[in-house]
Amino acid sequence: MKRFLSIISLALAIAGTLNAQELTNFAFWGQKPIVSPEIQNDSVTFRLKADYATVVKLSGSWMENPWTGTIDMRRGENNVWEVKLPLPSPEIYTYNFVVDGVSVNDPQNVLVQRDGTRYLPMLIVPGERTENYVEAGKHGTVSHPWYHSNILGMDRRLTVYTPYGYENNPRKKYPVLYLLHGAGGDEEAWTSMGRAAQILDNLIEKGLAEPMIVVMPNGNPGQAAARTLNIPEKALDWRAPENRDSYVKSLCTEIVPFIEKNFRAVSNPASRAIAGLSMGGGHTISASILYPELFDYICPLSAAGSATPEQIAALKKAGVKLYFLACGNTDFLFKGAEEMHAKLDEQGLKHEYFVSEGGHVWANWRLYLNTFAPKLFK
Repeated sequence: MKRFLSIISLALAIAGTLNAQELTNFAFWGQKPIVSPEIQNDSVTFRLKADYATVVKLSGSWMENPWTGTIDMRRGENNVWEVKLPLPSPEIYTYNFVVDGVSVNDPQNVLVQRDGTRYLPMLIVPGERTENYVEAGKHGTVSHPWYHSNILGMDRRLTVYTPYGYENNPRKKYPVLYLLHGAGGDEEAWTSMGRAAQILDNLIEKGLAEPMIVVMPNGNPGQAAARTLNIPEKALDWRAPENRDSYVKSLCTEIVPFIEKNFRAVSNPASRAIAGLSMGGGHTISASILYPELFDYICPLSAAGSATPEQIAALKKAGVKLYFLACGNTDFLFKGAEEMHAKLDEQGLKHEYFVSEGGHVWANWRLYLNTFAPKLFK
């Protein structure tokens, strides 16, 4: 018995030592843990421990020139470099350090978003603009089911959000929003950069939006899934006549039926919405033109696309409940949005035209989702 207790005591001592070693390593051998970024009142401080660096700079998306602009950081005690800045206005920003000319992510920041093949730390500045971008009290579920596309000739991956309570009420059915990404994105763009799950969780919890399923497909017809899965891509000439609108046709004739078969989705136009940004906005317009009676809610955002008077007339005849057109006033596609707005007016299709400040950026697309989602399925 004494031997057994001795073994237990020794094991606990070793476990305690290992745990202490882990904590010591994390705290840099007894030094004060580094916090970055650290928001204090109206300022934010960024820190990076870089023992052998000679020049360290900070680059951030809030800067006047977010592509090449940088701010020098100062070396402090224990080779911790830091810079303290005025806090930007409430929004989600990305940033990175530049250490002797090499881009480096912040190792202290667990909030990271993926933009294509780039991973960037996030700075979330609290405020009214971002209150629905952080975690809610009740969470929906994000899953990644696969469907087979005969049109594209492969199995393809989806991202699907189901609202809080979906698993606990097997008889309840939900309306569906099909939410499309832009060029360079994939099926994870809206959950990574767009904060779609957090926005829907918050809106639903507050009673501002109807509980809904949100389907986020991969809009690149040659991809089976995001490149992070390292699946070989299929060469596809989108200019070839046989490939015209192939993804949009797959979306409307394969993805929609797949969702309505495998999820508890209400299968009628009044319970279907489609929205997309940039390239996805063009896909949204194309889907509404090719299948005017499929969706009662249509939301092109910063869209690369247009419609003829006859196509708009078909939508009007189908009885669209909401046409939400949005664009930033400095977006390079703003002229196209203005022209689309004028065409909708000319054809008498009732719609909402939402013009925001800024350009072709996620700050606007998060805002648009936060704005139109409460208008759906009412």
